[in-house]
Amino acid sequence: MAGTKAKSAGKSAVGRGSAAGGAAAAPSPAQKAYLARGLNQPGGKLPLFDEHGREVAHETIRVCIARGWAEPWFANPIKPDWVVARLTAAGRAVVGGAGDGAAAVE
Repeated sequence: MAGTKAKSAGKSAVGRGSAAGGAAAAPSPAQKAYLARGLNQPGGKLPLFDEHGREVAHETIRVCIARGWAEPWFANPIKPDWVVARLTAAGRAVVGGAGDGAAAVE
């Protein structure tokens, strides 16, 4: 039983390490599409909704923030559970963007 406990603890540590493992990991197609939409926005603002009008998955936003590709921008007083984020320099790098949107607000 103790071996099982140690084994599962090791798995969760690996999972956490890979999610926060930094910018070395490549973004998934959904993450890359999300980040790319911030390239042409003022300040690198990332969308709350996709191109079809559906809400961007919260997990996509969380992982992009954890990996340093996006950062929380400000709290949304109307919908506090929505994370308004913007693209970071690392995020621009993983989607191949220059420095386009960041200078407008910083």
